[in-house]
Amino acid sequence: MTAPNTPPKATLWDTVKAVCWSFFGVRKKSAYQDDLAKLNPLHIIAVAFAAVVVFIVGLVLLVRYVVAP
Repeated sequence: MTAPNTPPKATLWDTVKAVCWSFFGVRKKSAYQDDLAKLNPLHIIAVAFAAVVVFIVGLVLLVRYVVAP
């Protein structure tokens, strides 16, 4: 059981949502404060790196599809 002052640990889905909001660039201050308390910085870096790779691959595939003869 967690201590009363300790916030619950964030799930993978919480980390993915935080990274997606960061890509979009809009976030409430209260949600940001909750993320600071719950999220692990290493998890954020790993999810953000994976999101960047997916984004770049998606852009490359889109450009290849549009420019294809």
